[in-house]
Amino acid sequence: MGTPAYILPLSVLIFLLASFGPLAAQQNDIDIYSLTLDSKVTSRFAHTVITSRVVNKASEAREAVFQVELPKSAFITNFSMIIDGVTYPGEIKEKAAAQERYSTAVARGQSAGIIRATGRNLEQFQVSVNVAPSAKITFELVYEELLKRQLGKYELILKVRPQQLVKHLQIDIHIFEPQGIASLETESTFMTKNLADALTTTQNETKAHIVFKPSLAQQQKEPGKTDTILDGNFIVRYDVDRTNAAGDIQIENGYFVHHFAPAELSTLPKNVVFVIDKSGSMSGKKMKQTREALIKILSDLKPEDQFNLVIFSREVILWKPTLLQASTEHVEEAKLFASSINADGSTNINEAALVAVRMLDESNRKEQLPAGSVSMVILLTDGDPTTGERNPQKIQENVKAAIGGNYYLYCLGFGFDVHYAFLEKLALENGGVARRIYEDSDADLQLQDFYQEVANPLLTMVKFQYPQNAVELLTQDNFRVFFQGSELVVSGKLQPQAPDLLSVQVKSRLRTQNFTFQTEVNVADKEKIFQSPKYIFHNFMERLWAYLTIQQLLEKAVSASGDEQKNLEARALNLSLKFNFVTPLTSMVVTKPEDQDEVQVVSKPVEADNDLLPSFPLFSQNARISQDSMFIRSKAYSRSRPAPHFKTLKSFYKTNLDKSHPLVLSSPGPMERQPHFILSLPRQSNNHIPEALCVTVRKSSQPSLQILSDPIQGIKVTGKYEGSTDKFVWLQVSYKTPEVKVRVTQDSIVVTRSSGGKSSSYQWTGTLYLVMPGLKLTLENGLLLLSDSDKVTIGLVSLNPPALGLQLILRNPGYFSSQASGVVGQFYQDLQWNPSTVENKRELSMRGKKYTVTRKSVTNFQRSRGTTPLPTFPCWSLELPL
Repeated sequence: MGTPAYILPLSVLIFLLASFGPLAAQQNDIDIYSLTLDSKVTSRFAHTVITSRVVNKASEAREAVFQVELPKSAFITNFSMIIDGVTYPGEIKEKAAAQERYSTAVARGQSAGIIRATGRNLEQFQVSVNVAPSAKITFELVYEELLKRQLGKYELILKVRPQQLVKHLQIDIHIFEPQGIASLETESTFMTKNLADALTTTQNETKAHIVFKPSLAQQQKEPGKTDTILDGNFIVRYDVDRTNAAGDIQIENGYFVHHFAPAELSTLPKNVVFVIDKSGSMSGKKMKQTREALIKILSDLKPEDQFNLVIFSREVILWKPTLLQASTEHVEEAKLFASSINADGSTNINEAALVAVRMLDESNRKEQLPAGSVSMVILLTDGDPTTGERNPQKIQENVKAAIGGNYYLYCLGFGFDVHYAFLEKLALENGGVARRIYEDSDADLQLQDFYQEVANPLLTMVKFQYPQNAVELLTQDNFRVFFQGSELVVSGKLQPQAPDLLSVQVKSRLRTQNFTFQTEVNVADKEKIFQSPKYIFHNFMERLWAYLTIQQLLEKAVSASGDEQKNLEARALNLSLKFNFVTPLTSMVVTKPEDQDEVQVVSKPVEADNDLLPSFPLFSQNARISQDSMFIRSKAYSRSRPAPHFKTLKSFYKTNLDKSHPLVLSSPGPMERQPHFILSLPRQSNNHIPEALCVTVRKSSQPSLQILSDPIQGIKVTGKYEGSTDKFVWLQVSYKTPEVKVRVTQDSIVVTRSSGGKSSSYQWTGTLYLVMPGLKLTLENGLLLLSDSDKVTIGLVSLNPPALGLQLILRNPGYFSSQASGVVGQFYQDLQWNPSTVENKRELSMRGKKYTVTRKSVTNFQRSRGTTPLPTFPCWSLELPL
């Protein structure tokens, strides 16, 4: 029976998915008894080996499927199957030759298919093979990728979804950065407190080792069940030290790599025109998210920037006739304009882009653009040009001629109806890049993150210069602009007669002045650094050079044509074959051991239009399932699992409340207001008042309310209270160290790292385990906890009907400083409990004011309504007028 051929597209991150359908695997006795992933990251170059071992426990032959998801920017370098001691390797060929084998399989009626992108950054590799009774088979896949620095971090992301319990499951990550590791954090979207014990991280100045090795019991969703809890992302983020402004040069086996990302440079002013599609296809959620993102982006403009808005459908509308300074007044006016944008009409991309360019030209002609500033057009559209000039090639020609190399054009394609190849060429021909914005709940964050990537230009006209008698085969060595949070990378080969000392100059433009960075390294000393086989793999620097060269040749080919395009592709093809890379120009042929004529073909396409779904079914519709052969399919996994209960606060109160008032599980009385804040308070020495206080506020709506501020702890909590609904519609916790903001709404959680850093969105129904230096975030059973060994613990909860809104929980109040203030902070200064003869009432004094508090049982609302009666806990309740 035939099996599919596949195409892989890949991204800046590293993902893993080894998935065998759990139900089918149990029914057909195909068991994964070992699944390991070994990833070595050396000087940002990642080499990852996935090994899966399975056994057929049935008395008949079964067909097993090995399925892995990879990043779009990675290249597969090797795949092999080991059966009965015999290795069956994949063979990488020119795509045309591999396609001939693929076409033959289709003609014979075999179930050949193409698998393309499976997510934003993923592509899927899948191979099926027949396994004899009691036989064991080992699958091994190798891929490589140069991690790209974005918004100040490198990311290594592994997607873990075995879909069954695995006796030996282990992730091993070694990171070696000779520059020094400046920061390191780990995150998981499936980790629980129980699983956290299986994770260990060790780190020194230049090396980090991360191991995740869960036992069978830790993998179980529930004791006695075979369902696994492992389903989600495992992420490592890090950055390196940068003590040398000229960058860091590493040398291994005659090749070198030069990483350049100088710190502490002042940002150049920018002139930016936002060109926003408001055609009818943008209506609804797309337009809403675009408005929200645009308003946030406008808030991030700097006073020295100039900007304007161009809105287009059939007609082109200018917010203002010329660029304006990003003063507070202008920004607020622009935000009002952005909030009123509504979608209707057709799509006139040509005229909108040309209007934006003419606007920059006019300001340039009048000498209104600041000297040394960077000028750019950011175009967002979700469709093809449907009015005005509709020929994509003619539009590309018009825009390129108009820009004339003077400005940068960035194109954002919203969704899958957009002509992405057209936008990519349009951007690359004009010094920019294209990016697809995925229709999802966080599309506004995707837009904001992209803007942050280009929001802070630091240098222009960057040129790397090496001695002519020292290096050859250089990758791209000149760049038009360098942005904060990114990194420029140049690689090459040292000539045999290269001097012992390699001198380097990086020339650039800093505002109106030419600026030169210089450094010199000892070749022999640099060669000695990479001697530990534990942290590197053979000839990694040469492979890094080849990887980067192929990527750049393919990118140049997008905007080239004719003989130039053919020459670029031919050079990329030769390197792909030489270094055994599956690229868009090559394919891997996998021959099944039981039939030498039956093949599977793995191909890698570029990001293309409407290219995220299989062109053919994974299995032919007329495939027979016989007694001798069965497919073990990996079904699409649904994330719409039943929402878990909120974690009860029993354990929280058990240690913070007076023992005479234990948690009571009882039916609540008539529905009362739920507290906005649940505070753990220091015990008073003169009485036995329970140490929990439930506070509700009364206040008219306002944009922002300062809930807590402690400058010593470096913590600030703000929120928006809506008087008409008596709830907080958002809460935000900001930390100074590490520089992180956590913003929650009723629907989602958004974590933003540093000013202008990457934003990540999470759902309350999921799980999260994020550990960074100085802060840990855990989300489990609907309770988000922010904690560290020397910080106040902050809990955040999104209440479900009938008690909509957000709730803030505080514990470990002993860490508050004497400078704590705000609506909540004031309770940790000068609070006194006064004696009372009434059993369930007390009086407290705070800053000269007296308040009466009443002892009540407060409902602990759960996300699931299945619990009856609802649990309650005792709390002293206070209504606080503000």
